[in-house]
Amino acid sequence: MTTADPTKPLSPYREIDRAEWARLASGLDQPLSQNEVVEIRGLGDRLSLDEVRDVYMPLSRLLSLYATATKQLGAATSTFLQEADTTTPFVVGVAGSVAVGKSTIARLLRELMSRWPGTPRVELVTTDGFLYPNAELERRGLMERKGFPESYDRRALLSFLTEVKSGAPEVRAPFYSHMRYDIVPDAHVVVRRPDVVIVEGLNVLQPPPAPNDVAVSDLFDFSVFVDADSSHISKWYVERFLALRKGAFSNPSSYFNVFAHLTDEEAVTTALGYWNDINMPNLVENVMPTRHRASLVLNKGADHNVESVLLRKL
Repeated sequence: MTTADPTKPLSPYREIDRAEWARLASGLDQPLSQNEVVEIRGLGDRLSLDEVRDVYMPLSRLLSLYATATKQLGAATSTFLQEADTTTPFVVGVAGSVAVGKSTIARLLRELMSRWPGTPRVELVTTDGFLYPNAELERRGLMERKGFPESYDRRALLSFLTEVKSGAPEVRAPFYSHMRYDIVPDAHVVVRRPDVVIVEGLNVLQPPPAPNDVAVSDLFDFSVFVDADSSHISKWYVERFLALRKGAFSNPSSYFNVFAHLTDEEAVTTALGYWNDINMPNLVENVMPTRHRASLVLNKGADHNVESVLLRKL
């Protein structure tokens, strides 16, 4: 029998280095092609087939096992209570900074989890849809704090997740357009009792604003925090801004079209301004303090590759 190292501080997490985690992928088939990976990854992400195999295949398998076990527990509970099975979707939260790659990871997990037999129906909802419309943010003087916790309609997000976890047959979430940089009126994302709902957003692990309030994360069955050194994230943010300037920003319909004609030097200065004035303070004040609330933490290195995993002990 192995004994704990008395010199090592106790932690509620298992710390697993990349090599050890990658060994868990042994025997798992790679379900995605190179073209599919290219379609999934976001601007600036360096997601490779090796990274999918070594990191995200084991993670998707673990999540599928958790979801299946939770469904079985729900069925057993219903049997014990002598009632019909009312098991609800397994909800996974994905949190992390702007530009850290959480959107790519959420899309990737949706694709991978849907390939496992226990979780064939997986839906993805981003909390961007629960931002207040720009007109309301302007009215509240919050346009410069878009992405901070107070810029979201927390009650609407809680209502959405409560309906999901209550087993409602159909639940609708608002739709956000990154091109318009605003909520699209009368457009919705519809969720119809899938096996899994992935909820991705900056602040999904925020504690409740008051002791008697419900936290959004109280309605999660599992949560993932995507972590990296802030100097790396700053670099990725600038690189993404430069890529967007040549792509989406060049569309005349884009909210950010005004940046399309900046020189490289002007674009870097502008991006760093947004990072230092808005995104870095939000990361320090609101996002990083929620890291310890996650079920699992992915620690990324400078090349966007995951270097280690922290998994909360059961």
